[in-house]
Amino acid sequence: MDWSKKTVLLTGGTGSFGRTFTAVMLKKYNPKRLRIFSRDELKQYNMRQAFGDDSRLSFLIGDIRDSTRLYRAVDGVDIIVHAAALKQVPVCEYNPFEAVQTNVVGAENVINAAIDHNVEKVIAIGSDKAVNPVNLYGATKMCMEKIFIAANSYVGAARQTRLSCVRCGNVIASRGSVVSLFLDLKRRGIKEFPITDKRMTRFWITLEQEVEFVVKCIDLMKGGEVFIPRVPSMKITDLAMAVDPSCRFKEVGIRPGEKINETLVTEEEARRTKEFKDFFIIEPDNPFWELGRIEGGNPVAEGFRYTSNENPEWLMKKDMERLLKGAVSESVPVNQGAL
Repeated sequence: MDWSKKTVLLTGGTGSFGRTFTAVMLKKYNPKRLRIFSRDELKQYNMRQAFGDDSRLSFLIGDIRDSTRLYRAVDGVDIIVHAAALKQVPVCEYNPFEAVQTNVVGAENVINAAIDHNVEKVIAIGSDKAVNPVNLYGATKMCMEKIFIAANSYVGAARQTRLSCVRCGNVIASRGSVVSLFLDLKRRGIKEFPITDKRMTRFWITLEQEVEFVVKCIDLMKGGEVFIPRVPSMKITDLAMAVDPSCRFKEVGIRPGEKINETLVTEEEARRTKEFKDFFIIEPDNPFWELGRIEGGNPVAEGFRYTSNENPEWLMKKDMERLLKGAVSESVPVNQGAL
């Protein structure tokens, strides 16, 4: 794809993913224009300062809940990367109506604006918590995936818009992550790290890897796919030891809506899943599926599951230490818990 001819809209553009996506795009892919759409004026100011008033960047204050403002922001856009969401599990549990308004209704607004403006490609950033969700955040992300995939049937013959999703695991050093919590505790000299459950495992991906995967998926997508990267797993206890080898564990119990292990592909989805060298694709079973299929890959075996505890690829302590270098600690409450 010739990004120099593309105008890109990034919702949630001042978040952890958004800032990394912006840095990678400007340095490596040189888009014609990159519009940062978010609701926080201070974060936009700080981001503008950090990127030195780059002429390819424009900053738009707005909320994906506001369809009128979103319609204006999408005008003239070729590609949308939808990253805006309420992401903290406890926050969504305590504020369920707000989570639905942003993560579901906001996603619908993005879809409608994209189709009405004939945007070429739209890709939404999902989560492993959308799979068999046990918390409200995961349920809203599941709904987002469902409506993004089904929205391809709303496009019609007169328009070209294609919509797909990316489903990733935990992202190292994203805002409010357990990495930030552990690094903050280490900085403050606190040796007792809160662990929700010592058996806990998670999939692991860096922000840079996630960004590159999203860019790759935009190139590949035909519309209707859920893309899943092949990534290693890690144990929460190993992560804590990688941050501070002298730390002690305090098991605080699983938070509401939290899982011991995460899943990226279920047995039910396996019937529609193809495996590639470094990713999986879940193809839709909707009647509209006439958009073409991505060539290559092999169907996974019957009963296949892609789970963090059964993953053949694991991060060792030395690998985590290498990835943690350069991770920036953010101040978060000590009682936040693990993942």
